[in-house]
Amino acid sequence: MTAPKPLRADARRKREALLAAAREVFDTGDFFDLRFDDFARLAGVGTGTLYRHFPTREALAEAVYHQVVATLCDRAGQLRATLPAAEALATFLREMVDYMDAHQGLARTLATLMAAGSGALAEGGRAMEQAVADLVAAAKRDGTVRDDVGSGTVMMALHGIGAAHDRPDWRAEADGVITLVLDGLRRPGH
Repeated sequence: MTAPKPLRADARRKREALLAAAREVFDTGDFFDLRFDDFARLAGVGTGTLYRHFPTREALAEAVYHQVVATLCDRAGQLRATLPAAEALATFLREMVDYMDAHQGLARTLATLMAAGSGALAEGGRAMEQAVADLVAAAKRDGTVRDDVGSGTVMMALHGIGAAHDRPDWRAEADGVITLVLDGLRRPGH
C-alpha cells in the first residue's frame, strides 16, 4: 500500500480549517445535528473542498477524533517524560477529567459514532489504553502503584466518569472518583 501524497500548503490549510470548524461543533455535541455542507461554510471553504477531504460526515468525525486521541496520547507521553511516574499518572487522570468537563459534547458525538459502528473509536481506544498502560507501567516500575492493577481498570473508571457526564454534580463526583482510583492504585506505604 502506498502512502498518501502530501498535501499542498493551501490544501493542508483548508483541511485544517475544516477540522477546526468540525472540532468546535464536535465539542458542543451538535455535530450530527448540523447539515454536512455547513461545515464548509463554517470553515470558510467550498463544499467541493469538504467532500474532497472528507467524503462523509463520519469521515470528518473520525478525523477529529484521531486528532483528539493523538493530542491526549502525546500529553500522556510528555507527562511520563517530565514527572515522577505516580505524579504523571495522577496529573493525566485529573487532566482527563478537565478535558471531559471542557468538551462535554464529545460524549454525545462519540456515542453517535459508536452506534454507527465506527472502527476509528476502537483504534483510538486502543491508543488511549496504551498511553494509560505506559503511565501505569512506569508507576509500577518505580514501586508507587500496586502490581495487581492494570490499565484496563483505569480505563474503565475513565469511561464510567465520561458516561455519567449528565449528572448534576458531575465535576465534583468525577474528581472524587479520580481520587478514589488513585488511592486504590497506590501501593501501601506510598
